[in-house]
Amino acid sequence: MRPCDQVACHRFPCADVRTECYLVPDADVQPEDIWIVLISEAAPPDAADGYYAGGDSLFEQTTVQAFKDAGADVESIGDVLHLGVYLTTAVKCGKTGYGISTATVKECSLLLERELSIFSNARAYLLMGDVAIRSINYISTRAGGARAIPPGSTYRIRGAEYRFRGGRAFPSYLQAGPSFFIEKTKRAMIAQDIAAALAVER
Repeated sequence: MRPCDQVACHRFPCADVRTECYLVPDADVQPEDIWIVLISEAAPPDAADGYYAGGDSLFEQTTVQAFKDAGADVESIGDVLHLGVYLTTAVKCGKTGYGISTATVKECSLLLERELSIFSNARAYLLMGDVAIRSINYISTRAGGARAIPPGSTYRIRGAEYRFRGGRAFPSYLQAGPSFFIEKTKRAMIAQDIAAALAVER
């Protein structure tokens, strides 16, 4: 099953994104095998850098290294998928600047909500960066619940136990992109959070 066959944006109402970068994962996945969902920020400026693009894409390089740092025996995104980890973005279009507006994150959380509903066996959610955290909170409150993740800097709130859709939610830092190789302190915390998610009981 390919998520892009189940999830699509038809209106493209957001003003602060690059719609030509629109990308919903087209990987052929078995939903019943997925027990961890990793959500990062936005689609890459170049589709060739996406998670499932192949050819040692940027998102593949940084994500595989993040899982290696966490102690996982992986060499490719295929190996990460084989662990039962599905990778996606909170915002399906590319960014136009450094940040992403509240309106855009809220709008695109509707797509993410539909995408997450595919993976009913998910037991852990890795929220890589503020945009992913905000998106999950929109989904949680729209369902009539409280925010899954409380307000506050990621440094202060990470490490506590949070729940989302019956599973654990791990607020962390963005692992997809060139800054991963630069920010060594955040890289160490990302590894800790991934290791904690991999340790969740299925």
